[in-house]
Amino acid sequence: MKRSTLIGLIGAGVIILTSIVLLMIKVPWFDIKTFYFVAGIAVIIAGLPFLMNLLLESRTQANKDQMFLEFARDLVEGVKSGTPISKSIINLRTKDYGSLNSYILKLANQISLGIPVKEALDVFAKDVESPVIKRAVSLIREAEVSGGRIESILESVTFSISQIEKLKKERQAAIYNLTVQGYIIFFIFIVIMLVMEFKILPITTQLNSNFDLGEAGNFGGINLGNSAQMDVKAFARPFLFLLITQGFFAGLIIGKISEGNVKAGLKHSFVLVAIAWLISTGAEVFLG
Repeated sequence: MKRSTLIGLIGAGVIILTSIVLLMIKVPWFDIKTFYFVAGIAVIIAGLPFLMNLLLESRTQANKDQMFLEFARDLVEGVKSGTPISKSIINLRTKDYGSLNSYILKLANQISLGIPVKEALDVFAKDVESPVIKRAVSLIREAEVSGGRIESILESVTFSISQIEKLKKERQAAIYNLTVQGYIIFFIFIVIMLVMEFKILPITTQLNSNFDLGEAGNFGGINLGNSAQMDVKAFARPFLFLLITQGFFAGLIIGKISEGNVKAGLKHSFVLVAIAWLISTGAEVFLG
């Protein structure tokens, strides 16, 4: 477990325990609504390191794909000059390729120790864990085994990776507006829920309490019980669960649309659910 994750969990645990103690000793200003609000903050503190790790992983993966494109281009130049692919890889191990430096150094060291290029490339692809790099390495490996015009195949691989990166950037630019719209729609949904909870339901309660239902509580042939007073909290409680469900699945959809990966949508889900929880419970504390 990373240190940041451990610190987040410890911090969240301290906040939760402190909140439980304040609730048990019945501090006047700390009621159950405040507890829910503070608990939401604690959960966010606990989940923030996971979110940051997810963002860092996504950024690192994008950097690996970009740096592999540079590595492939340099490899093409080396092979074109007449240097065998194994020797070209060894010559490139001292060059800076960002997040790929350790992987390329390991690849070059394996080849230097006499491990066949095919096997070393297999290990390289497994270590990097990038679909784009795996496909490219597979082509390079087969070209090295077949012994054909490897420089031409490497050029094709480089061009293919370049096109993939270009399409990714174009897709992100085209989908950006849809991502923003997804967040705006969710915020509008939150506003509607808050208006329903703090404006429409109380008015409905007041109107309902003004009816004279009689001893039996009958109105228009419908039995409403002994009291016409509606429980606003009971009606408003499902709104929070609705917001959380909406935020979770909206985040997954945003991630799938923007980055083509449901896993990438987890960070959007976390942000939307956290916002929904804090706004809803915070409104209960400050407006309720």
